[in-house]
Amino acid sequence: MPAQSRHQHLLIIEDPKGRKEFPLQELVYSIGRDPNSDIRLCSQFVSRRHATLVQRHRADGSLYYRIVDGNLKGKTSANGLSVNGRKCQAHDLEDEDEVVFGPGVSAKYYLLKRETVPTGPPDEFDITLINPGAFDIEE
Repeated sequence: MPAQSRHQHLLIIEDPKGRKEFPLQELVYSIGRDPNSDIRLCSQFVSRRHATLVQRHRADGSLYYRIVDGNLKGKTSANGLSVNGRKCQAHDLEDEDEVVFGPGVSAKYYLLKRETVPTGPPDEFDITLINPGAFDIEE
């Protein structure tokens, strides 16, 4: 059976409170200082609703995440976003992209790939023969 590629999305946030890992699976995540944010940033230098992550589909059916400055209604954050050192309003995240929300507050995105091989029922002829002479047996 052919191997299939399976992706896992991970966002690692670093802020003054430390480092937090967020495995991404949902369609939308709010990011910001607001206590009700899906991904909370602990810093006075970020907006309450600083950014939004949105899950999207590529033409080949694979998933990716787009980060958008502010909320999905068009209200942007006070300081904006910087991805890999460049200011942007929105960015399709790629493996190891670094997002800076403000001084001392950043995120690193990882696209973890692993190959999975579907298994089927066991083969009834798949047996291992053991040579009895290979063992020393004391009587």
